[in-house]
Amino acid sequence: MDWIFLIFAGAGEVVGVMGINKVNKKLNLSSLGLLFGGFILSFIFLSIAMKTIPMSTAYAVWTGMGTVGSALAGMIFFNESKDWKRLLFIGMVLSAAVGLKLIS
Repeated sequence: MDWIFLIFAGAGEVVGVMGINKVNKKLNLSSLGLLFGGFILSFIFLSIAMKTIPMSTAYAVWTGMGTVGSALAGMIFFNESKDWKRLLFIGMVLSAAVGLKLIS
């Protein structure tokens, strides 16, 4: 169950980063709500997950999900580059997070 909480934490991280992008484009209450709401939920779920998942694994997987998710969200929602080299390195981050899960 704690791995599910870690996935929710990663999703919250992505939502918070999308909120940063929205705040940079237009500062309003909804963009600030997205930013703070995403990060608050992310930290809450991360702290729950870390009750049974080792800190090093939880943090590495959480940041990996945030990195990959934010990059993919940028490509999908904000028309950022979809260059093959960028996708390759996103895949490398993802495979490192999966590798940590497999050995923990």
